[in-house]
Amino acid sequence: QVQLVESGGGLVQAGGSLRLSCAASRIRLDFYRVNWYRQGTGKERELVAFIMSGGGTWYTDSVKGRFTISRDNAKNTMYLQMNSLKPEDTAVYYCNINWNSNNYWGQGTQVTVSS
Repeated sequence: QVQLVESGGGLVQAGGSLRLSCAASRIRLDFYRVNWYRQGTGKERELVAFIMSGGGTWYTDSVKGRFTISRDNAKNTMYLQMNSLKPEDTAVYYCNINWNSNNYWGQGTQVTVSS
């Protein structure tokens, strides 16, 4: 069974930084596109960033220039470096991968940015 485990969330003041991690089991992250989503209270889950197997990346406009997605193939772990955090970044962050027609999600990690 594919397993994704996020960590690194927490409470931070506006302007601060956090680094989220997504550790994977039973699947090679470098073989597939891997996504970071977030869901704020009362909001729909939104795609924040993804990294392709070849290393290409994409970001939603609201985080461009502030967030960086990366991957450590040796550790089979994906990261989301979040800088210049804003209160509107407050959400539960999830990593996600679609493999073999199945959508796999981690349990999520809470990020709270205080103003």
